[in-house]
Amino acid sequence: MTDASPIIHVVDDDPSFGAAIAELLKACGYRVALHSSAMQLLATPLGSEPACILLDVQMPGVDGPQLQARLAELGHRLPIVFLTGHGDIPTSVQAIKAGAEDFLTKPVRKDKLLQVIERALAHGAQIRAENHRLASLRLLVARLTPRERDVFDLLVRGKPHKQIAYALGTTERTIKMHRHNLMQKCRVQSLADLSVIAERIGLLQASTDATQGGSGDDSP
Repeated sequence: MTDASPIIHVVDDDPSFGAAIAELLKACGYRVALHSSAMQLLATPLGSEPACILLDVQMPGVDGPQLQARLAELGHRLPIVFLTGHGDIPTSVQAIKAGAEDFLTKPVRKDKLLQVIERALAHGAQIRAENHRLASLRLLVARLTPRERDVFDLLVRGKPHKQIAYALGTTERTIKMHRHNLMQKCRVQSLADLSVIAERIGLLQASTDATQGGSGDDSP
């Protein structure tokens, strides 16, 4: 494989295990980054390249499940596969519920490990594609003028043109013009498509929350 091959982050405080798993994974064409602690991984820049994390459960300081939670808080969505010699059902259930790809117990068969890694990497590719799609949608909305954005926020909440015109102190004709322009900029053909964009990037829920929180401010 080339330098573009996936990188596997191995987080384990057992140096002999780390060396052995690194040798195995490198022989299978992966790049490997060894981390002896959760803090070492957290200090490592995690880019957008194909990657996944092989994570132990019991480690000094921050343990595996705690690291999983911390990565989620930081917005890192790299797929995580737990690989531990200290597995138990409650911990495995917790890890899977929190989004882990799988929970494996040492020792694990080579074919099983590689199968799980490939599945995790495939899921990671889906996540990257979704992130790219969301970034593209956010960029489209960011191109709107402030007034177009006002109209956008009210349209996706189902407000009719007359009500939007009243709320913004303008005419229905002007609102229709803004609607035409913003739909062109967002590259959609219908209000339903516009609402899908708002929902996908979290604006629809944000608008709803703002409306509910400030419903008493809409009176003329």
